[in-house]
Amino acid sequence: MNKHLIALAVTAATLSGAASAAQVYSDDTSSLAIGGRVEARALLSEQAKNNKVAPTLQKTENEVTDISRVRVNIDAKTQIADGVQGVGFFEREFVQDNSNDENRYLYAGVNSDQYGQIVYGKADGSLGMLTDFTDIMAYAGSVVGGTKLAVADRTSNNLAYAGNFGDLTFKANYVFSGAAYDADTGKKTDVHGFSTGAVYKVADTGLALGLGYGEQRDQNGVDTHKARSEQTFATASYTMGDLYFGGLYKSGRRDGKNLVNGDVTDTQGYEFAAAYTMGKTVFTTTYGFMKDENAHNVYDELANAAAVDATYYFNSNFRTYASYTFNMLDKNKVGKVAASDQFVLGARYDF
Repeated sequence: MNKHLIALAVTAATLSGAASAAQVYSDDTSSLAIGGRVEARALLSEQAKNNKVAPTLQKTENEVTDISRVRVNIDAKTQIADGVQGVGFFEREFVQDNSNDENRYLYAGVNSDQYGQIVYGKADGSLGMLTDFTDIMAYAGSVVGGTKLAVADRTSNNLAYAGNFGDLTFKANYVFSGAAYDADTGKKTDVHGFSTGAVYKVADTGLALGLGYGEQRDQNGVDTHKARSEQTFATASYTMGDLYFGGLYKSGRRDGKNLVNGDVTDTQGYEFAAAYTMGKTVFTTTYGFMKDENAHNVYDELANAAAVDATYYFNSNFRTYASYTFNMLDKNKVGKVAASDQFVLGARYDF
């Protein structure tokens, strides 16, 4: 049970209810499964409020925000040749206020039992399996992992390959150039590029190692220069009985428009994670730091936070959790709201 719970905690970000999806149709060649989750979440943090007496002064107060969400997915497969299947997957997320409802996945392709899977549509990039080394918490954490390049994250117009070869998992994807309109400027935007990554599990040791690289060019409606961005991720994890440890290092570079003075910005970040299983409860913690720095050693501290949480698994379908984030950004530089701590209570049902 304990090793099973650690596995659930470490892969929680990628499960999306798939582990308990219900098969609603099956014949000799095809199958269709429906899954997802219902997740009630209450967030306590400092929020900005209007100051009627002095509108130019920022006023904040603690407030509970309902950030509940629902995800529903459809997973379809059909046999098209010996050891080869046609696959399709769709997942939609609905949030409490309907402001950020989105199609998380929408892709179709071909899977080979021997050679791997290739799909096109809105699918994962290649660096998500690396950031999952530290993205293990029920709610918080992953301040570095959440800053992947668009082409290396879950995105549309994406041709993606994934293959498992014994203890080695390899991924590669390319996001095609396709102009869209920026809602704020009304001008065309464009992002295209590629990413690739590999994870190797050292047999019978509990050790896993990962390395990945991504590169993209993007142009928005304001900056006519097509900025070039690149990222490298290196990760490692170790599982020993009821204990799990993970680490991640990120190095990146961007030219053109950036967050600090100068024409080139270097990004550096690192993150550490740990999990411990005790009975049906999994305790997890992370610490992450990230900064942007230019050639003149002027830098912006983008993230500096530690988080702890506890998740109780009643069974594989239902869990409850509590999560607290200690935000260590300087409130005098980023403001009280951006530097505020967060506390979350949640209950999640997977189907």
